[in-house]
Amino acid sequence: MERSDRRLNIALGIGLAGFALVPWYRIESGFYGFGWLGNFPSGPAEAPGLVQMAYHGRWTLIIIAVLFALGLIARAFKVSPLRANLLVGAGAVGIVFLVLQGLAVGFTGWTWAISEHLFGTLADGQPSMGAGAGLVALSFVLMFSFGLAERGVLRGDAFVVASIALLIFLVAIFVFYPVGSMLIGSVQSVDGSFDPSGFIRNIQDPSIWSLDCVVGGNRCGVAWRTLFLAILSASGSTLLGLCFALVATRTRFPFKKGLRLLTILPIITPPFVIGLALILLFGRAGVVTQQLSNFFGIEPGRWLYGLTGIWIAQVLSFTPISFLVLIGVVEGVSPSMEEASQTLRADRWRTFWRVSLPLMKPGLANAFLIGFIESMADFGNPLVLGGSHGVLSTEIFFAVVGSQNDPSRAAVLAIILLFFTLSAFLAQRVWLAGKSFATVTGKGDSGAHIALPRSLSIGVHAIVIPWIIFTLVIYGMILFGGFVRTWGLDNTLTLEHYQRAFSFSFENGAIAWTGVAWNSFWTTIKIALISAPLTAAVGLLTAYLIVRQRFVGRNVFEFALMMSFAIPGTVIGISYIMAFNLPPLEMTGTALILIACFVFRNMPVGVRGGVAAMSQLDKSLDEASLTLRATSFRTIRKVILPLLRPAIVAALVYSFVRAITSISAVIFLVSAEYNMATSYIVGLVENGEYGVAVAYSSMLIVVMIVIITCFQLLVGERKLRRENRVATAFVPSATSKEKAAS
Repeated sequence: MERSDRRLNIALGIGLAGFALVPWYRIESGFYGFGWLGNFPSGPAEAPGLVQMAYHGRWTLIIIAVLFALGLIARAFKVSPLRANLLVGAGAVGIVFLVLQGLAVGFTGWTWAISEHLFGTLADGQPSMGAGAGLVALSFVLMFSFGLAERGVLRGDAFVVASIALLIFLVAIFVFYPVGSMLIGSVQSVDGSFDPSGFIRNIQDPSIWSLDCVVGGNRCGVAWRTLFLAILSASGSTLLGLCFALVATRTRFPFKKGLRLLTILPIITPPFVIGLALILLFGRAGVVTQQLSNFFGIEPGRWLYGLTGIWIAQVLSFTPISFLVLIGVVEGVSPSMEEASQTLRADRWRTFWRVSLPLMKPGLANAFLIGFIESMADFGNPLVLGGSHGVLSTEIFFAVVGSQNDPSRAAVLAIILLFFTLSAFLAQRVWLAGKSFATVTGKGDSGAHIALPRSLSIGVHAIVIPWIIFTLVIYGMILFGGFVRTWGLDNTLTLEHYQRAFSFSFENGAIAWTGVAWNSFWTTIKIALISAPLTAAVGLLTAYLIVRQRFVGRNVFEFALMMSFAIPGTVIGISYIMAFNLPPLEMTGTALILIACFVFRNMPVGVRGGVAAMSQLDKSLDEASLTLRATSFRTIRKVILPLLRPAIVAALVYSFVRAITSISAVIFLVSAEYNMATSYIVGLVENGEYGVAVAYSSMLIVVMIVIITCFQLLVGERKLRRENRVATAFVPSATSKEKAAS
């Protein structure tokens, strides 16, 4: 009873504060500038909702006051069906009212013709919603959730119900609403009337569906080219990621720490930089190409531009993601199960094939799915190396910003891409359906992982070592490019690129950041450090709900989360501009729109990594905690999170890195005040300042390595009471046989 009242007090307090103490509408000069305090609370632009209702003619806000009155009345009752129904009703009506009122009224009046027909012309419109409206919306979601919990939904677990409701609410705002706005615009004419002719014309375009080609050839329709490339890239990155994970955990490879760092390097590099390095090596005038031509008389070709070049760049870029997903899964396989297999006289190869590898299926499936979706949504590598080999993401970009200017074509291509990615997601679910992969239970689990079979160990080393050398050459070229005067033409060593980008001086006892890159650098670091923990927290919480909770619409909920990852960044950026440039939510040009984009675009990686890791944690751990009367929140904090440290590191690293290296969505959302590193580097490349661009990219790589190391040290390692070493072999002794028999 006390706990229910305390939760409700918090929800009502948030709502009343938002309605009576915080500006209702958006502050144009910025909420955190606090310049609005001078006209608060009486100014029409700065007034809270209560004053807007009483003195500025916003009479519709009286509905908000009535709903909070109902909430206060419910608070006066003891926990009962009547109180629960009042909270559910008030919360639901409040959410619906805010949504309808925000969408129906714009700057100049009604935005819907039917509203004007029913209620007449409005004398005045309304600005975009601000902090006050946001707090009230949060309050209504919590009231609705706590009411459902008091009615016994999900065993009355208020934390779980509120988490699901908040996630659905946020996904609806930051995924469905912007994408829906773009799709609706694709079947509308300039005046907003319904006109599907452009949509129909594009969905029937032969250039999308043509099969007049060799598999994967450039004459294939863009849909089939993209699908074929995604399958190749996902397969290659998953295989390499598994090999790296096995070498890092199951062998005596002497450079394991260096290996872990090297696998992270491609993911912390702006994508077009890898493409430029590949061109410098293997292009028609590349170093390797010229050497082969000089020694063997081989005519320089254009093989790098097209499917092959994109595939190499994507595998190089996406293998680290697979490694981050798989490393925790490989470590999580119970040594006791492998030892039991060998006790039953299975050799190391049979043990790996029949015991270890099947327990890695969730990680392999998730790594393949992420690689597939990443390839589908990749924009930078196809843009640099594609040549005539267009893919869906680049075609969408040119349909919007190119001479075509055809939003309906962009929408059609986005729908096709989404169909492919969701089909892959369904296939993954079918493959894993009805199977359990739990290996971590509440019982003690000591021992060491068995060594890999000799043939498999040789095989993974034969794959990993050449790839390490290849990666080192790529990054050697990148670092070299920052210290030469003109990359590829004049190789005179110089520091002028770093001086131009990152110079500083001391003026009046303070540091003056005089380099041209400092402004975008500090902006990027701040936004990345804010968005990374939010992304990891939301992603892992979602993974917990998906794996541990059973509720109506769970599969639809999971689909909705993957949508933000499946849609190309280009489409996300454009849809955000279309949705958040006007009321009810105006965020363009602010840091908030960048943070929201990063959180909901990158969250699915935290979800998939969390799902893979949590599939190995037996539900008895949760049940034991709940049996001892711990809340779900305490169970997550004390039991689940300590066992999910590899997944936490993966989510933090990936979200932080993507916030720094993302380009396809960011290029549409940056502003003069909030200019991100990647968009600034693109500008340098467009201006021909390749040396400064490479120097900036190299500095970002170093900074990301340092911060990723800090993340690793802060989170720590998962402790499962097992030795951190690899056994050379396991030969059952007479004593162990007697123990097994007993």
